[in-house]
Amino acid sequence: MHYDILVKIKNAEGAQREQFQTDFSNLNFAIAKLLKETGYIEDVQKKNTGKKSSLEIKLKYVNGKPALSDFKILSKPSRRLYAGYRELRPVRQNYGLAVLSTPRGILSGPQAKKEKVGGEYLFQVW
Repeated sequence: MHYDILVKIKNAEGAQREQFQTDFSNLNFAIAKLLKETGYIEDVQKKNTGKKSSLEIKLKYVNGKPALSDFKILSKPSRRLYAGYRELRPVRQNYGLAVLSTPRGILSGPQAKKEKVGGEYLFQVW
């Protein structure tokens, strides 16, 4: 699930780790790539070991503090939350990022607004 990767990132940053590995899924890979593009993590790579694939995520720190300080999960399996592009608002006065699952893939809030596409409102990070 998409919230599992966020918890793993936060726990690894709390332990001051440089990088960690997690299970591969297309959704997790798309979310990690978006977090890399927006500067919340340093790097993400897909690693193949035999038949299993995993994600290797390198964490980013700014002046010794984690770049991703916290997150809020909005859409859960028990309660899906959908938003149109007109309903998207800045997160934490533009210091945060909204992440949506749209028909065009995983997009940030500003990207979804620019492309005029809505979707499932997954989570917010800051």
